[in-house]
Amino acid sequence: MILIRTFLALLIATIVSCNSSAKTTEENANDNTSEMKVEAMKMKEAGYTSGTIVYSDEEGDCPYTIQVDGEDNDYMFDPINLDESYKKDGMRIWFKYGGLRMMNRCVKANPVNILEIQERM
Repeated sequence: MILIRTFLALLIATIVSCNSSAKTTEENANDNTSEMKVEAMKMKEAGYTSGTIVYSDEEGDCPYTIQVDGEDNDYMFDPINLDESYKKDGMRIWFKYGGLRMMNRCVKANPVNILEIQERM
């Protein structure tokens, strides 16, 4: 009888501990999402724009463009001074830019000068 009670107590303790780790993982995911939202708000207030680097090897196309993130994903920039370390397809970035009064180098994107840039997590 004592053996059965001990076994049941261990079984209950194991089940309770498994559930608590699942809650901790869920709470950590919620904390990370909140931190990302706070970071995004701070970066936007500081004048940064969020975007994603897009690579293309099509003829007549800009090799690297920045697709601007947001509700209207219908515009892209052609960064004329993009550093080599940021030339990675799919890289998510924060950037500040200045518009340029020059002819487009490709059809799909407007040329811009990158003033500041950093990788986004």
